[in-house]
Formats: sequence, structure tokens, C-alpha cells
Amino acid sequence: MQTANSNQIALLGLGYVGCVTAACLASLGHRVLGIDRDQHKVDNVLNGHAPFYEPGLEELVREGIQEGLLSASTSADAILNADIALVCVGTPSEKNGNLGLAQLRRAIDEIAAQIPRRSKPLIVAIRSTVFPGTCEEVVLPAFAQDSGVRVVSNPEFLREGSAVKDFMEPALVVAGGFDATAVRRVAELYAPLGIPPRLVSLRAAEMIKYASNAFHAVKISFANEIGALSERLGIDGHEVMDTLCDDVRLNISPAYLKPGFAFGGSCLPKDLRALIYRMGRLDMRLPLVESTISSNEQHLKRAIEAVLDLTSRRLGVIGLAFKENTDDLRESPVVTLLEQLIGKGREVRVFDPHIALDRIYGSNRNFVLEAIPHIGRLLCGLEEILNWADHLVLAQKQSEEIMQKIRNSGLPVMPVVNGSLQTAAAARAGCEVRA
Repeated sequence: MQTANSNQIALLGLGYVGCVTAACLASLGHRVLGIDRDQHKVDNVLNGHAPFYEPGLEELVREGIQEGLLSASTSADAILNADIALVCVGTPSEKNGNLGLAQLRRAIDEIAAQIPRRSKPLIVAIRSTVFPGTCEEVVLPAFAQDSGVRVVSNPEFLREGSAVKDFMEPALVVAGGFDATAVRRVAELYAPLGIPPRLVSLRAAEMIKYASNAFHAVKISFANEIGALSERLGIDGHEVMDTLCDDVRLNISPAYLKPGFAFGGSCLPKDLRALIYRMGRLDMRLPLVESTISSNEQHLKRAIEAVLDLTSRRLGVIGLAFKENTDDLRESPVVTLLEQLIGKGREVRVFDPHIALDRIYGSNRNFVLEAIPHIGRLLCGLEEILNWADHLVLAQKQSEEIMQKIRNSGLPVMPVVNGSLQTAAAARAGCEVRA
């Protein structure tokens, strides 16, 4: 039964994502009309059948038709009375790997053609998987002359074989855009599901879908590589990975999953090198594990290049250890950063609240003195560095007390670690809408 909070939705594309979305939204009380050029798909829906097999979908389609909340058509006329046009068309790969946007462009053209005949505002929500920037480059220009149209990115997270369950019991609901009201309106479509939505920027919403899929692919490849190595060593790979997954504080958790500086320290680089060496001795290639070192090196290189691009003469580097709350300097990426800055003739001073050269010893002391023999002349206190520097490089998370002093200094700051200061890149990415 349609509720007071229900919407009229024109859903373009009755393929896998579209048909599941249409049937599930209808089951939540929204009035949905699916639009597709394929008469076979339309006829299936109108007759209460799913166009393809997906557990639970047939029943939802039949119920939606019987209750008058779900319909289908090959005509785009339904856009005339819709509150929201939800675009669920395919974006298949082209030969070069790029996304094929022909179906998306066609759907947008169909919506745009109906705008002059409409008398109320319209939200165009893109549920199709599109590369970040597509809404700005393809969708928004089509409605540049229509002040009543708002564009929102609303990516889906459905798996074939469990799509209905994934929709009705979501782990994530994402909506992003420039207009906060439109973003919330799209997010409210899923309110009956009881999960707080993530309201983000337009490009972030597009990127979240790619990040999710890439992470899933990485997890599968990682498990397969560890399984293959375990098998070669006579170890049960399932026992290894099942036990690894028992750790939900570090392994299967948000730990480490934050953009920041390159990794270092006494464990990760050493153990990765040992794995790679042993794989070579076994005549095995495990590309994902092998590439982790080079990926880290490239990330460090990007940070170094960004700092070298600064025009300021005197650079104050905040943080020296490989991460916060330690005095461990072994394989710290900051040491590599300092080597490059000094080698390029930059004037540098360093502050780390936990580093006193006369209190570190052993391999820790040897590492930094071998890399930067005169490190003692570069270390100084916070007040001294704030009074001396033209520009600060935040290479390590700091306490709120230290961060407040940095803010009060008025000095420009380049964070190369995910600290409490907003990076220039984030600022350029567009406004973020929060609940």
C-alpha cells in the first residue's frame, strides 16, 4: 500500500540492478514505473514475472503488480509525473577497458526530452556504476538550462544470487550530490530499511562504488595468493584465512583502511620482503603481494613530489617516526622524505614529540643516523619550528593540543597523512553533505 512518504519513481533500465531495485522499492510502498526498450522485459514485469532468475524477485514483482505499485513500459512518458528518475542502465566495458556510456547518455536524453512538459522539480538519481566525474561531465550538462532538475549519485551494492536480500538488508546506503535536499530525498527512499544513510559529495558517491568493488577483488586475490602459497608449503590455506578473519580488530575491520602516508616500521616492509624472497625460492609468482612494496614506494614518491612542489624556502616537518605514538624510526617514510628534501637543497627542521636522539639506541638509532647523519641538527621543539618555518608538512597524526598550536600559528600546512586538517585535494573535491 502506498504510504504518505511514498514517491513516484520513473526507473530507467529493467536489467539486473533495475528490476531488483524497482520491485524492492515498490515493496517499500513507492509507486514505480520501470522503463526499458526491451519489450520482453516489460512484458515479463507486467505479467508478474521477473525477466531473469534471482531468489525472491519473482514474488516481489508479482506482489508489486497486484498492489498497483509496480508497472512497466517502453515509453518514457512516465517521467512526466515522476518525483525521481532513477537511472539503472548498464555501463558495460569497451574494448579499451573504459566504461561504455551509450545507454546512460540515451537515458539522460530521454529524461531531458520530457523536462519542457513537466510542471514540477525532478531529481535525477544515477544508480548505474559510473566513474567519478561522470555525473558532472555527462549528466549535469544535459540539464544545465533546467533549474528544476537536481542530480544525485545513488550507487547500488547488490550481489547476483542475493540481490533482493542485499537490498532489503543493506550494509550501506549512499547518496551524494551538490543539493542537500535532493540527496536526503533520495536517501529517504530507503528509510524503511532502517539503516542510517551515508550522505556524501557527488564524486565521493561515485568513487565509493569503485572502491568497494576494487576492495572485494583485492580480498579475493589476496586469499587466493595466500592459499596458493600455503598449499605449496603444505599448510591448509583455509585454516590460515579462517583464523586471520577471527581478528576483527585489525584484520577484518576499519583498521589501516584510511588514506594516509606510506607504511614503514620494523614489521611490514621486512615481512613483505621475506615473503617475496621465499616465493622466488619456490618459483612462485604472487603479483598482489609482490606489488605491495612497489605500491607503497609509489605512494611515498607522490608525497615527496607534492612537498617538493611547494615554493616555500623553509619547511617544518611534523613527525619523524614511522607512525604516531612511537619513537621507532626504522624504515620510517618520513626519513626518506627528509633525505629527498635535503638532497634537493631544501631547508628543513623536524619536530616529533616522542623523539629525543639521546634516548634512542640500537638499530633504531643506527637507521636514522645512517640515512641522515646530521639529524640531530634538524630536530627542534614545536615552538621553535612554528617560529622558523614558512610552511609545515604534517607527516604524522598529532594530539589535539599540538594541532591547535599549529592552527594558531597561521602557517600553511600540507598534510601527507590523514590528520585533522583538511587537505587541499579534499577541498577541491566539492562540498560534502552530512546527515
